[in-house]
Amino acid sequence: MPQRTAAPRSNANVGVCASVLPAQLPDDPAVLKALLLAQQRAFETQLNTQLTAQFETLRLAQEATLKAYEADLQKVVHTREVELQKAFDARELELQKAFDAREAELQKAFEARILELYEQLRLARRRMFGPSSESHAGQGWLFDEAEALAESAPAAGDAATLPPPATEPAGQTPADTGKKKARGKRKPLPIELPRIDVVHDVPEAERTCACGTPMVEIGQDVSEQLDIVPMQVRVLRHIKKRYGCPKGDQAPVSARAPAQVLPKSNASNDLLAMLLVTKYVDGLPLARFEYVLARAGVLVPRQTLARWVIGTAQALQPIANLMRDVLLGHDVIHMDETPVQVLKEPGRAATSKSQMWVQRGGPPGRPVILFEYDPSRAQAVPLRLLEGWKGHLMADGLESYGAIAFTEGVTRLGCWVHARRRFVDAGKVLPEGKRGRAHEALALIGKLYAIEKEARELSDVERLALRQSRSRAVIGELRAWLDQVLPTVPPTSVLGGALGYLHRQWPRLTRYLERGDLPIDNNPAENAIRPFVVGRKAWLFSDTQAGARASALIYSLVETAKANNVEPYLWLRHVLRALPTATTVEHFEAFLPWNLKAEQLITA
Repeated sequence: MPQRTAAPRSNANVGVCASVLPAQLPDDPAVLKALLLAQQRAFETQLNTQLTAQFETLRLAQEATLKAYEADLQKVVHTREVELQKAFDARELELQKAFDAREAELQKAFEARILELYEQLRLARRRMFGPSSESHAGQGWLFDEAEALAESAPAAGDAATLPPPATEPAGQTPADTGKKKARGKRKPLPIELPRIDVVHDVPEAERTCACGTPMVEIGQDVSEQLDIVPMQVRVLRHIKKRYGCPKGDQAPVSARAPAQVLPKSNASNDLLAMLLVTKYVDGLPLARFEYVLARAGVLVPRQTLARWVIGTAQALQPIANLMRDVLLGHDVIHMDETPVQVLKEPGRAATSKSQMWVQRGGPPGRPVILFEYDPSRAQAVPLRLLEGWKGHLMADGLESYGAIAFTEGVTRLGCWVHARRRFVDAGKVLPEGKRGRAHEALALIGKLYAIEKEARELSDVERLALRQSRSRAVIGELRAWLDQVLPTVPPTSVLGGALGYLHRQWPRLTRYLERGDLPIDNNPAENAIRPFVVGRKAWLFSDTQAGARASALIYSLVETAKANNVEPYLWLRHVLRALPTATTVEHFEAFLPWNLKAEQLITA
């Protein structure tokens, strides 16, 4: 076999092959195979060495790159951590500030709530156990004149001074009656009261002088006592004479019985007058009046008494209608309301609270007081009661009067008594003997009332001039004080509530300065509703709506009579005696209290 030479290699492995293969390849296949295997192993070894070196180089490069990347990444992470830490610290500081602010706010609200509860507790204890007077130092003569006079009056003033009789007994001279000076300033009893003489004579055995001469009457000492005759229950027998012709030529003729307010009942008109006065003036429930009649042997169930009351009220309705016409004919009206419980109202529970509304107004010398029952306290009630009326409405700050204030021609006035009462409460929660801002407001409000007291007897023109010259200056001083104090007092405190009420009601409160005849407060309405409140403590509730409406009407009549200085019983008795024969408007107008003279209210 010819000798073969190895072809030259152009790659890097030629040196490896050359180092293994000889220049002349053997012809023996086994030897050649061994040479080739050796060459292959040498090549693999060299290749492995090169690959290992390259891999190590690559590994070292990758490690260096990785370390560099890791270092860069570490720097980025560190920078990011620093940024996040700064942001976290800033956020934590912000949250801490917000938390501190919220905690301070809650602490402030908590302290305000504690103060509010403390003030409410003091007020509740004061109302329960303390005096009910709203007076304070410096204003006693404005609001507690009666109490102050009672405390300063001598004990002897508890007895009334009786005036001398209209005619002097025979043999008595004026000198005999004027020897003894009356004690204290006592209001004399009405001279028209009947007087019954009870003569106390000296026993005849004691009328002989020590010298043996019989004594003669030279004078007398007169002292008077009040006496009362208890209510007498009697039966009036109406005997109607009947006449007929003995021959029977004509039908018999019978006398006419006097007309009655309740013709189907056996109650006289005078009894009905007493019944109404007993319940609505004296505040005696029908159940107790039933017991009063029972003591006299007359059994009249309270249900019957209630029907008499409702029937009489229906008969008196025309007079109440005329009073309403007079009320709405004047341009100043006071309004107030108070709860009343009516047991049987359609669709309502027996414990529901209804309302008794009161209106007071009328021209000078003709005051009118009207009560109106309504289940609601909504704004629609004043709108209904004052429909078509225009003028100045005096009321408290209740939202029920909000809608009527937007009616064309109606101007709403604010009540200074309600504003003052809140400052009185604010003063009551202070420690005993301590004076605060509430007393400053009370002092300024007291100046306004002192001016009104001076203007009480003045004409409207003079009163307006006095208000403009003096009251307006006090109002300006009070407004400046309010603007200064209001932002510094928590609104939930008693003082804060008083300040807020004064601020909200300010335009209405100062409106009385515009005219001399406008009232400064709603005291006339509160005084008018007080008899109803006192009576309610006794009779507690009305059974039906008809009874509540009857009560409202009768309260209207008797309170209007009292406001016109007319004795309610005598007036009701006079009206009920003549009411059955009244047929025209003129007849009913003659019954109005201001149209009656004292001599018409007979006492027999």
